[in-house]
Amino acid sequence: MPSLFDEGCIGSVMLQNRFIRSATLEGMAGERGECTESLIELYRDLSQGGAGLLITGHIFVSEEGRATPHQLGLYDESLIPGFCSLTEVVHQYGGKIFAQLAHAGVYAHPARPELPPLAATAGAAEPEKRQKECTEDDLESLITAFKEAAERTFQAGFDGVQLHAAHGYLLSQFLSPRYNEREDSYGGSVENRSRLVRLIVRSMRESLGKQFPILVKMNCSDFTVPGLELHESVEIALLLEREGIDGVEISGGLLTSRRRGPTRMGVDTIEKEAFFRDESTLFKKRLDIPIILVGGIRSYETAEVLIERDICDFVALCRPFISEPGIVNRWKSGDLKKSRCNSDNLCFRPIINGEGVRCVTFSKHVGE
Repeated sequence: MPSLFDEGCIGSVMLQNRFIRSATLEGMAGERGECTESLIELYRDLSQGGAGLLITGHIFVSEEGRATPHQLGLYDESLIPGFCSLTEVVHQYGGKIFAQLAHAGVYAHPARPELPPLAATAGAAEPEKRQKECTEDDLESLITAFKEAAERTFQAGFDGVQLHAAHGYLLSQFLSPRYNEREDSYGGSVENRSRLVRLIVRSMRESLGKQFPILVKMNCSDFTVPGLELHESVEIALLLEREGIDGVEISGGLLTSRRRGPTRMGVDTIEKEAFFRDESTLFKKRLDIPIILVGGIRSYETAEVLIERDICDFVALCRPFISEPGIVNRWKSGDLKKSRCNSDNLCFRPIINGEGVRCVTFSKHVGE
């Protein structure tokens, strides 16, 4: 049985341990989505912290798909050089880095009124939001946008990519009956609702070959009615496995969720950790590719149990790395105290002010 500090493979990439920094919105990009010096310094700290793999915050693949200001983008060739600097820093310290590619769908930032947010079905879940239902031409453009963004990640020196199909962003919207009421070949059955994601994976595979790893982050459940349910999610993961993906990261809930969302507050006991462990167990039994579990993992003890009991192959942390970039090295040194992160979610507030994500509670800026 593997331990947390055993090597592990995701596709062709060997990771030094079973810890992954899950995609985390940084809020430090330039106006066009370009890398900045502050972003590169953030990843310099993370790359020295001991995680086997770093996954970037979500990177928008086309301009109408931007979710927030100061979000990374990779929709144009001119943005590649900045990402080269980012990957060079990570590789300098022996780390591995994947780029998370995303499209916000109906939750797109309204800064470009000439680019209405795209929806699987207009008005299905967010009727008050301005949106445009995807046409066949839009769908073809989306497939191309994701493929070309993946090609740019390869040119920029990333070790792999992850598709963000969780939390209610566009790919998640297509998977979920909450957002998808289409009556064409992209709606209805599990096969149809997963068609867009499967075609994107297929297009990326045809372009980049079998050696460039592709992960998919997806909800085990939306925890809403109507919404994506666990049995459907597992079937979608099996379909994606047949398309040749190299692993699945299990999350859950929607951006609009409170009680059962992806960033729950008050994770202060062992019992509250690993929100989706039961669901991950089912994925692990049904799939042959690596399973990554994220959601409320705060202690070494919990992470160890998840690996030793074969609940997942890799453990992913988000907010603990904001508070303590070197937490994996600390645990490796023998200091097994749990993460100091108390899940108060204050770390995301500085993003609104254009300062970038940071731990407010335990930083020198406390009290500002």
